[in-house]
Order: sequence, then structure tokens, then C-alpha cells
Amino acid sequence: MTYMTRSLSRSRDDRLLAGVMGGIARRFGWNSTLVRIAFVLLSIASVAFPGIVVYLILWLLMPDEGF
Repeated sequence: MTYMTRSLSRSRDDRLLAGVMGGIARRFGWNSTLVRIAFVLLSIASVAFPGIVVYLILWLLMPDEGF
């Protein structure tokens, strides 16, 4: 039995800005819209979670899909 593991990479098909949330949603099999909403709500609700900085770091560290 062969298991295909999905790597964590930015999505080319499901992107609004850089594909970070689309890539995370695809990796774990979640709905990308719900991941985006949860990320925004967590960023707004928590002072200790700097959403913009985390997004920019993920954008820089996550490879683009297909590389």
C-alpha cells in the first residue's frame, strides 16, 4: 500500500495573495475558506499572535507548489 504525503507548499490554484493559507488547507485536507477565516479571527482576537508577520514569514519560508 502506497501513501502519498502532501508536502507543505504554497498553492498555485487556491490563492488570494500568496497561496499560504491555500497550501496549509490542502496539506491537511481542510477547507481553505475556513482556514482563512480562522487565521483572521485568531489574528484579531489575540494580541500575542501577529498575523501579518506570521503570514509574511510563511510566505518567505514555504516553497511554491511544484518546486
